Amino acid sequence: QVLSDVFNAPVFTIDTANSACLGSAYRAIHGLVAERNVSLADVVKLAPEPKLAVTPTPGAEELYRPLLKRYAELEQKVIYNPASSC
Repeated sequence: QVLSDVFNAPVFTIDTANSACLGSAYRAIHGLVAERNVSLADVVKLAPEPKLAVTPTPGAEELYRPLLKRYAELEQKVIYNPASSC
């Protein structure tokens, strides 16, 4: 629920063990066939059907939007000037 609220997006799951690893494997396959103009959608056509797990809590976006903006600002500071961010 927290991910859904923070990013104001629905969260889907698939019924498989190690789904994060599976997603990484699909991205790796996509990288291997990228020069043939194969889309990621084509690569994952045989993936298990995702199921909606949660949707954003109404009003959560107003709470998290300023925090995400601040996080992005801090991330940019670290990327562009890592020595001064410590």
